[in-house]
Amino acid sequence: MNMEDVARGGLVLLGCGKMGSAMLEGWLAGGLPAGSVWVIDPKPSDWLRETGVNINAALPAHPAIVLIAVKPQMMGDALPSIARMGGGPTLFVSVAAGTPIEAFEAALGDDSPIIRAMPNTPAAVGRGITAIVGNACATPDHMNLSETLLQAVGQVVRLDHEDQMDAVTGVSGSGPAYVFHMIECLAAAGEAQGLAPDLAMQLARATVAGAGALAEAANDTPEQLRINVTSPNGTTQAGLEVLMDDASGLPPLMKKTVSAAADRSRELRRG
Repeated sequence: MNMEDVARGGLVLLGCGKMGSAMLEGWLAGGLPAGSVWVIDPKPSDWLRETGVNINAALPAHPAIVLIAVKPQMMGDALPSIARMGGGPTLFVSVAAGTPIEAFEAALGDDSPIIRAMPNTPAAVGRGITAIVGNACATPDHMNLSETLLQAVGQVVRLDHEDQMDAVTGVSGSGPAYVFHMIECLAAAGEAQGLAPDLAMQLARATVAGAGALAEAANDTPEQLRINVTSPNGTTQAGLEVLMDDASGLPPLMKKTVSAAADRSRELRRG
């Protein structure tokens, strides 16, 4: 199955909030015909209405793909609307946080190809990273197709097993919030050194965004990039001696942070 097959068979997007809209925008920009897309959303945006896709219309009996992008609390109402499509050729891809594959198999049948995906919020600007894992019925072709679809909003990585989703949640799923807080803290530290609040925030925001872009674009590792800008006995080294302290610096704090998020993900999964 490829994108031409999707265009012929149809794609159903269940939920079109920020994540769904970002993906849909990428698919349409990539050449997917608007007429081959069906969107089910209780409150379609003005932008969605202007795309030309089918909105809250009768769904094809066996679409090529159903992409589930509703909030977890809406899952109970959403799944019955697509349950009849299970057990056939339709591929189901979920980007709904916290809902395991077994929940979809219970609703759709364990003979349905199901892929669970964990994107993160930078997907809204095409800079996300999404981890995917499939059930026993998901073939290599299914995995390749889901990767192609999700690349519309950024990078895609594949997991060996679903239990890794908890660690992914702790690192990339929740990670943007850690970085946003780092920007807040860096700006506050600048204020403490005498900078005006607006200037401190501008410096902090641009520094974190620029360093992230450089880390992604450079051939060097983040470690080497750090070494490159650290002059012996200079200002950067003085700051890093505090930040890199094994007992009180960033390394133990980040481990505790990611562990707490991953542990909470496991708790929610187990109910």
